[in-house]
Amino acid sequence: MSVVELRKSIMSEQNGTEITEFLLLGFQDLGRSMIVIFIFILVAYTSALFIDVLIISECYLLAAMAYDRYLAICKPLLYNKIMSQKFQYSLVIFCWMLGFTSTLITMSLLTQLKFCGPNIIDHYFCDLAPFVDLACSDTSVLEMEIFIFSFPIMVIPFILILVSYSCVVIAILRMSSITGSKKAFSTCSSHLSIVIMFYGSLIIIYLVPSSQTLNKMISVVYTVVTPLFNPFIYSIRNQDIRAVICTLIPLQPIHNKN
Repeated sequence: MSVVELRKSIMSEQNGTEITEFLLLGFQDLGRSMIVIFIFILVAYTSALFIDVLIISECYLLAAMAYDRYLAICKPLLYNKIMSQKFQYSLVIFCWMLGFTSTLITMSLLTQLKFCGPNIIDHYFCDLAPFVDLACSDTSVLEMEIFIFSFPIMVIPFILILVSYSCVVIAILRMSSITGSKKAFSTCSSHLSIVIMFYGSLIIIYLVPSSQTLNKMISVVYTVVTPLFNPFIYSIRNQDIRAVICTLIPLQPIHNKN
């Protein structure tokens, strides 16, 4: 029997009272400002389902974008035929439906957990892993569901991205034109940087055993850093936006004093 299972067994025998509230570490004693913080957190958590759907859907959307880059570079003559507007809409709807379905299944299993021990979550937000650790009921079904769903949500899309970009790299290396190679690399660089940040943080947190402190630090990457840099990374390649940036921040020529 593991330490977590032993703790849950002891708590269930000593205390049959279910916990109905949870406290984030550092927000227990707020005094009169409790109401303001409560309203803020209530608004934040009403969007928790949407955020979960967004994170899961982004895994599939990144894979779809990698396939788009594969078609554009490796199959340019077939790109317009395959990547039609109807197919693009279908891909987006399919990604969002998978994200919503996966989140709904996990949420339904979470509502069946019972809590009768500590109710303080040592994290920046109510993440899944530290929340499940507080449960005193059996979490084996939920943990198995999380493990099984990690493959279609993270592993399979990541493999598709690797295969797509492997084909893209091979096609670029075969190009005789240096200008064409640079343009192709420039097309994929923005998407590839997002993939590395997003998938790297998710794999470390959910697939690689690590400390709670490290998980809290890495969780900032896919919850704050990646969404923050998304508009900059994807829009910096746009010529119109570059022209506006150059207008707002004119570059002064450096004169050689010698």
